[in-house]
Amino acid sequence: MKKTFTLLFLAITLANSVSAQLLYKISGNGLEKSSYIIGTHHLANVGFLQKLDGVKTALTETDQVYGEVVFDDMTNADTLQALKAKTQLPEGQTIKTLLTPQEYKELDGCMKNLMGTGLSNPAVMQSMGHMTPQTLLTQLELILFMSRHMGEFDPTATFDQYFQTQAKHNSEPIGGLETVAFQAHTLYDVPMKRQIELLMCFVRNTERDAALMDRLTEAFYAQDLSKMEEAANEKYGNSCDATPEEQAALISRRNAAWMEKMPSIMTARPTFFAVGALHLVGDEGLLQLLRKAGYEVEGIK
Repeated sequence: MKKTFTLLFLAITLANSVSAQLLYKISGNGLEKSSYIIGTHHLANVGFLQKLDGVKTALTETDQVYGEVVFDDMTNADTLQALKAKTQLPEGQTIKTLLTPQEYKELDGCMKNLMGTGLSNPAVMQSMGHMTPQTLLTQLELILFMSRHMGEFDPTATFDQYFQTQAKHNSEPIGGLETVAFQAHTLYDVPMKRQIELLMCFVRNTERDAALMDRLTEAFYAQDLSKMEEAANEKYGNSCDATPEEQAALISRRNAAWMEKMPSIMTARPTFFAVGALHLVGDEGLLQLLRKAGYEVEGIK
């Protein structure tokens, strides 16, 4: 399950010579001006960007910013209504009605350990008990991260949003490689049985997941994509691991779809792309796909 969470939120096998960097220049193959791509950690502190050489130059030399999605699209009424439908249980259902008594007891205990209170608290049941298991899992992972990395994550100013905010300040176009609706479908349209299974994997392996989360975060701040990949690929050896189909849906198929769009985007304007670091590397990662398409991809240190 931890693998699935890692892919959801970071959503990385290249030589060590290119593993200690997050920002890359894309040139050649007919481009008049270079574009750039940066690997992000969705929960990283925005202040870390001050330590990344070349980011300001890359933003200055490009004329538009593309992320996985356009963040402003996530706040319109239609999108919020659609997201609610995917993240909230149907009327009359709660997480308690979905789980066995033993599973519910374990979940309640886990939440008490993380939050100091659990679903036995009526206020918590009201706010979190109506979430789908997948949504609740996402929230608990976020709470776990925040408890171990105090002050690092600000939901009002995230690492990924920073680049789109800068583009807005400069009156530059902003685009998304996929729609919010498609991303929500990918992340939340999971069979209910599997959602419950993944939630209970987290509940029963919280300490191991926490240690793995720390490794991923430390590797990101060290700009070591190979270590991020190593942590993301660690397996339990049971049903808690993401299936090949789940991994493909979250990473490789999305990479391929984005790669179909990126050439025309870069041809129209030099572009700054910001996507989860796990989308960058590997034979099916964006760096290799760009090279196979004839582009020069150079790490910026």
